This record gives sequence, structure tokens and C-alpha cells, in this order.
Amino acid sequence: MAQIQRKPRIGGEPVRAYRQSEPPKASPYRLSEEEPMSEIQASYLMTLCEEADEPGAFDRGLSRREAARRIDTLKDKLGLLDPPPHTD
Repeated sequence: MAQIQRKPRIGGEPVRAYRQSEPPKASPYRLSEEEPMSEIQASYLMTLCEEADEPGAFDRGLSRREAARRIDTLKDKLGLLDPPPHTD
């Protein structure tokens, strides 16, 4: 039997219990392996592929999750994920 943990009271709200063995509920914002990439992702990925001179990184049949991974990889390659330099 799974152990029940109780959350502490916060501002007089009732204590809620949950089971550790219960999986977290799926968020509607999670990227799915089954859903095809959105048109926005496709457009952005195509632009990044052109800028990075990597046309082979674009594939119209990518899932949302794989498209997000490739976008992050290309942004990193292009230096778009780097923080701006600090000026003192």
C-alpha cells in the first residue's frame, strides 16, 4: 500500500493528501511525442535551419517534442541561448 503524505497547512487551507504511487496528472502544456509540430514550430525551425546552414535538421514529420529539441539545439549553435555579455 502506498504511503500517504500530507501537505502542511497554509493560510488555514485544509490539508490535502496524495499518494506517492500516483503518477502526476498530464499537463496540457507538456510536449507530446504523438502530436505533430505546430505551424509556428515548423516556421521557426525552418528559419533556424537556414540561419545555421543545416537544412537537413528540418523534417515536416517531427513531433512537437522533437521539434522543440531541435529548435533548442539550433538556438544553442547560433548562440541565441547565451546570456548577453555583462558590461561594467
